[in-house]
Amino acid sequence: MHLEIYQIILITVYAFIAINDSLISNTLTQPAIAGMISGMIMGDLKTGLMVGGTLQLMRLGIAAFGGASVPDYFTGAVLGTAFAVISGKGAEYGIGLAVPVSLLMLQLDVVARFCNVFLLHRIDRAIDEMKISRIPRLVLSGSFLWGLSRALPILLMLLVGDAAVSTITENTPAWLMDGLKTAGGVLPVVGIGILLHYLPTKQYIPYLLLGFFLAAYLQVPMLGISIVGVIAAMIVFKRDSEKAAHVQTVANTGTFEGGFDGDE
Repeated sequence: MHLEIYQIILITVYAFIAINDSLISNTLTQPAIAGMISGMIMGDLKTGLMVGGTLQLMRLGIAAFGGASVPDYFTGAVLGTAFAVISGKGAEYGIGLAVPVSLLMLQLDVVARFCNVFLLHRIDRAIDEMKISRIPRLVLSGSFLWGLSRALPILLMLLVGDAAVSTITENTPAWLMDGLKTAGGVLPVVGIGILLHYLPTKQYIPYLLLGFFLAAYLQVPMLGISIVGVIAAMIVFKRDSEKAAHVQTVANTGTFEGGFDGDE
């Protein structure tokens, strides 16, 4: 498959808008959303959801607090989906490419933040000099540079990616392609492992075993397991709410066993 001009333009514009949206809602940059939208633009929604969903698992529990930078799984999801569709090698190939792209974009994220720090000092100077009219232009310049920090690399990679990816896939050894597919299959397990590490898994081990049993032995689809998970969450929530209400009632009435009157 070859990239069309309109596809390159739509993906680039989406990257520009999404990275600026990350400063407000942080919705469009979620790997699952990025993979879905990129898949729709590329005409292969299923591959986009598979690539984005897998990277979403890796992103769980990771956030850029303060000035910290983390792997850019958003860009990885966009380019991984596009290259997976272009090459025709499937989602595993796209996931394998998305991980190094995410790590590479980590460095460009630092550069983008550095540029915004420069503009921030210009804003501080404008405030000190009471040049209020300059502040909106500097703020918009920061948003523009922040958008280009993702849109420009994605545009360049898409422009060279059509021919480059085809050449690479045609000349890549079979052992390397198999390795990328294997890595793509292992990465979701790593993401799940990281998530389980931060969740109270020991407390809810029966529900974990139930989900594994439904998926591995009864071949229940993911939607069915999700419904069972919602039911289990409602039961646990109701139980904990009733327990908390009972404790609050006892505390308010002051009815305790023992003491002078409690054992009468």
